[in-house]
Amino acid sequence: MIDVTVDTKRRERAARRARQRGIIIPTFAQMRDPSLIPTDIQERLRKVDLWEVDPLILFRITWKNEPIASGGGFTGVNYIEFPESLTGVEARIIALVGRWFPTGSHKVGATFGCLVPRLVTGQFDPTSHKAVWPSTGNFCRGGAYNATLLACESVAILPEGMSRERFDWLATVAGEVIKTPGSESNVKEIFDKCRELKNSGRDLMIFNQFDEFGNYLWHYTVTGQAMEEVLEKELGPGDIFRGMVATSGSAGTLGAGDYLKQLFPTIKVAAGEALQCPTMMENGFGAHRIEGIGDKHVPWIHNVKNTDMVMAIDDEAVVHLARLFNEQKGRSYLTGRGVPEQVVERLDLLGFSGIANLIMAIKFARYYELGAGDVILTVLTDSMELYQSRLGEMSEEHGEYTELDASADCARYLLGLATDRLEELRHTDRRRIHNLKYFTWVEQQGKSAEELIAQWYEPDYWRGIQGQMEEIDALIEEFNQLTVTGVP
Repeated sequence: MIDVTVDTKRRERAARRARQRGIIIPTFAQMRDPSLIPTDIQERLRKVDLWEVDPLILFRITWKNEPIASGGGFTGVNYIEFPESLTGVEARIIALVGRWFPTGSHKVGATFGCLVPRLVTGQFDPTSHKAVWPSTGNFCRGGAYNATLLACESVAILPEGMSRERFDWLATVAGEVIKTPGSESNVKEIFDKCRELKNSGRDLMIFNQFDEFGNYLWHYTVTGQAMEEVLEKELGPGDIFRGMVATSGSAGTLGAGDYLKQLFPTIKVAAGEALQCPTMMENGFGAHRIEGIGDKHVPWIHNVKNTDMVMAIDDEAVVHLARLFNEQKGRSYLTGRGVPEQVVERLDLLGFSGIANLIMAIKFARYYELGAGDVILTVLTDSMELYQSRLGEMSEEHGEYTELDASADCARYLLGLATDRLEELRHTDRRRIHNLKYFTWVEQQGKSAEELIAQWYEPDYWRGIQGQMEEIDALIEEFNQLTVTGVP
């Protein structure tokens, strides 16, 4: 359960800080349904840039922003459907688009779910604490950004091998940026730095996306409901929703799979990881280039019992498709073979993990032999806006991208995708993956074996977390009232 114990004195100090900075905090309900946002706030948002450092932008943490960089209102859920001419499969693959969140990634929502319950209960005191955001990229970006909007000091931790865009932007919002050794796969080094900071005597609170249930709850309530809305809009009389796929990362997004399974009990939920670091499939290790999916462990917040399949995605496929989707010769090749131009023009909506999710969806469709009336959902965490330096590096390494390159990449990494490197899980397979949590979380991070057992055997463990939205929203409203009037 997310701790909602109130520290009255700290909460009063936090509310005083919020009053001084003109901060009002949105509820989870408003992020699910922006029509609940007061009209005056909606009007003021029309004059603010999407990435602006303004507390008002907290109300933009939703899947339903009008897809423009500045101003605008709220629309339906932002999503894209990939046609058979691109995917090579008849199944309908639909992805929610994360680009139109502040910071360009839905991780800003996950970090909101972690920080705000601590802030509105007074557990986190912005007048003394610093918020520490360890991650491999977008989580620490979203965390540092939200902390700044909420008048909190922050420390961002991420591997030194991540894309330059991440570091350049973090320097503008985070109070402190710490680079740890390695790249995407070096999560333990991040944990080690957190332990070092915790023992340093500094007044810090660490928000670890891999064990923060606010991350899980935000995706369960907000992303899950957004996916439900897309299905309500897109499912025709002959269509069947077959499943959801997502690379694991922190496993927060997979919480939306729990929400959907309660509505559609027969669906399958597939979790992905990098072939170069196949932890769930092979208890393995290694390094890879799919930025956004840290690994070598199973996240504490992953409800493994609800995972039906695991896949290992080759990072070679991801980086080659990034060029196919974004280089001029690649785009010309795709339109020449019949992919609609309006789809090709939007392929920059897929960042590296989004490309991996598209690959997963195609493999999922092939494995289950899905047809034209079958629907698969996934997400695009971020866009190529955050990876332009990687395209430049690939051009320097491999030379100019040609039509021959585009033809080969399309044939091999899209049309040639097969059903290898995936595993449909039996009950015992799920238990094996779940038990991997022991080595990271019990032996290294101080979690209890009793809680690990409860995650597997007690259904109320997950139901209890899933049911906390209304309680947290009530605390947010109390805090806002305290901010405005001084009386809760």
